[in-house]
Order: sequence, then structure tokens, then C-alpha cells
Amino acid sequence: MRTLETTANVTSDGKITLQLPPDIPAGEYQVVLVLDQTIVPETSETRKQRPPLNFPVDSYGSWSPNLSLRREDMYDEWGR
Repeated sequence: MRTLETTANVTSDGKITLQLPPDIPAGEYQVVLVLDQTIVPETSETRKQRPPLNFPVDSYGSWSPNLSLRREDMYDEWGR
């Protein structure tokens, strides 16, 4: 097994072209492909602006000063 790092060209129809070193013999290989787009600089056209997330908010006011969140206070002896 050998690890190679090279640059590949991807066409608009999804085909990839890359150049391997000449010492790689012809044959069938299992290939692992990792796509890293940091090589290509991002432009405003390639990066789409998403709107900010809008989560629903429910406000129930402040908690009671004598509120206890201890397990013993929330559950009975059966754990419910």
C-alpha cells in the first residue's frame, strides 16, 4: 500500500483526471478519494449566503426562588 498526494482536475460532467508517478505499474487499484476544496479559492459565486437561523423562543419568565431540580424532588420512589 502506498499513499500519494496529487492534484486532480474535475470536469463539469463529473469526470476526474489526474497524473500518477511513472513508477506506478498498470493494473487495477482500490482508490480512496478525499476532496479538499481549500486548493481552489472560494469566491462569492461559489459560496452561497444562508439566511440566519430563526429558532422559536418561548419565555416563561424567571424561575421560582424555591424551585428544586434535585432528582429526589422531581421523581418518586419508583423513579417516575
